[in-house]
Amino acid sequence: MSISIRKLEIFVRVAETEHVTRASEALMISQSAVSMALADLEKEASGPLFQRKGRKLVLNERGRNLLPEASAILQQVNNFERLLQDSASEPIGEIRIGASTTIGNYLLPSLMAEFSRTYPRAKALLQVGNTQQIEIALEKGELDIGLIEGPSHGTTFEILPWRDDELVVIVGTDHPWAQHKSMDAHMLKTADWIIREKGSGTREVFEESIKEYLSPLVPHLELGHTEAIKKAVEAGLGVGCLSRLAVQRELEHGWLVELSTPLTLFRPLTILLAESSYRGQLSQACLHLLERYGHSEI
Repeated sequence: MSISIRKLEIFVRVAETEHVTRASEALMISQSAVSMALADLEKEASGPLFQRKGRKLVLNERGRNLLPEASAILQQVNNFERLLQDSASEPIGEIRIGASTTIGNYLLPSLMAEFSRTYPRAKALLQVGNTQQIEIALEKGELDIGLIEGPSHGTTFEILPWRDDELVVIVGTDHPWAQHKSMDAHMLKTADWIIREKGSGTREVFEESIKEYLSPLVPHLELGHTEAIKKAVEAGLGVGCLSRLAVQRELEHGWLVELSTPLTLFRPLTILLAESSYRGQLSQACLHLLERYGHSEI
């Protein structure tokens, strides 16, 4: 029996996408190559690994048992390749960084630019999602470094404090409360809140802070992107709560109005590392740059 790394990559990607076409697009190979690799792998396994449900391929019991092992092998190969790429004089290769939305959109772009200038032979790949998505990706070995807002719920991470952030409550300039510049307990309870989706660090910090005044919180609108919330609030659809980093430009231009509240809306921004992951020169260089940015305004 001879199972190639490529066949394992195809097996894992098909298991993730449940589709030959999507797997082929992700791996940038032909659909026929994916199908042939799966057929060879199932022949070597002396039986099917997937159930065919229409155009979808869903892992059967045997396939589900094999998937963690295949993923672990690919992670070990990836670590080996990064060891080979490490240079004694200069970090080279690729590093995969995951960041929750506020960090990824408003803090990391300038950091990534400096990283590229400082290490021209290295490449930083950025994945942006909510806090929950970043933690899951790091646990699965899909990321080398994670940056999240608020507390971590993972149990297998090394957690490093990075920098602080503040959430602010905002309304549009035409909102009736824009003239008040502040909110009392009654307003907190009756506001038409426009907030992020579940799994967002911003959502979690806000819910924890407001539960003394409003529990359970039933959002007027729940949106999965910071920019969508800003536009909805600016249009007068309700009251939002976002990172000051995300709304600073709008506040300075007078497009949004900040309301003071009795809420405690400070939170830490945190670096997450897989406890067992290899940290070569590339990871160390990235962490050093993050540490430097953590003590300065970006």
